[in-house]
Amino acid sequence: MAKVSAREEISPAEGGSINDVARRAGVSIATVSRVINGVTRKASPATVARVREAIEALDYRPTSAGRALRQKTSRLVAVLAANLANPAMAAISASAEAALREQGLVMVLCDTHDRPALQDEYLREMLAQQARAIVLLAAVDSPMLRKVQTLKTPLIFVSRRNPTGPEGAFIGIDNRGAGEDVARWAIERGLRNAALIHAPSFSSATRDRVAGVLAGFAAAGSPLLRSMVLAPEAGDHLMIGFEAARRLLASGARPDLVVCTSDLIAFGAARAWREAAVAAPPRMIGFDDSPMNRWLAPELSSIRIPYEAFGDAIVEAISGASENVRTILPHELVERGFTPEPNPPR
Repeated sequence: MAKVSAREEISPAEGGSINDVARRAGVSIATVSRVINGVTRKASPATVARVREAIEALDYRPTSAGRALRQKTSRLVAVLAANLANPAMAAISASAEAALREQGLVMVLCDTHDRPALQDEYLREMLAQQARAIVLLAAVDSPMLRKVQTLKTPLIFVSRRNPTGPEGAFIGIDNRGAGEDVARWAIERGLRNAALIHAPSFSSATRDRVAGVLAGFAAAGSPLLRSMVLAPEAGDHLMIGFEAARRLLASGARPDLVVCTSDLIAFGAARAWREAAVAAPPRMIGFDDSPMNRWLAPELSSIRIPYEAFGDAIVEAISGASENVRTILPHELVERGFTPEPNPPR
């Protein structure tokens, strides 16, 4: 096939179809298709180079849907997040997008709002789109999730472990260890009269954080009173913190520390104490260390989660090195707004 003249070429600014690539390279459409799909044994190196030059010059991108049908995969990676209003999940999603983009993959982001039915709807759609992998950022148990685990599409659980029981690929922090670190930090600072506010316990991250905090205080000889552990069913994390703090205020309890299993819970609790105009509100510590903390909550200590590391860990899990890889990322306790009592004179 003869090459087209310069006057007949499609400019890169206009884009081009597979026909335009074939015309520019002087080859058949079948040859272009084979090069695109990595089947180059029937073409000479010069022909392959010519086709690739034409693809680049015309900024041609093959239709991903058609290629997915042929290759049984696609460039799409689905990230199903439980609550994108949570800054921690938004930060992890941003890290994932950047890392996937570097690998030539395209992220599709969905917010399940922690609702099993909506999670199932997105799972069905991502299977229909033949997503290369599905990343579940804080998954909930649902019928479709159980079904998908019998298929070949890789599932990667982030932040929360697989809620259906079987172990799977997991990326997160050691939440129980982080809870124990909080208790140790509090005891070292003389904060033994503590309250604990947590979200519903269907989340493995919440369960592990609560277990770690309770175990740490108990091991130090200062177990938390049952009345000081609160988990109101109040909707989102902000309202959980707000309602729990109001209950503590109404009961007359005066903890010297309030441990919250998320920074958002701590924000809600702080609002309740502020509205009550308490002269000396308790110290507070949360989990996540939201990027907004140093701007909006400079008094809030927190367990920092390395959001920037999640993207690379997700890419590594997708690479298929191990179907049940468990990546435990390091956490750090960030102390803010606390001045220890001076050492007593000897």
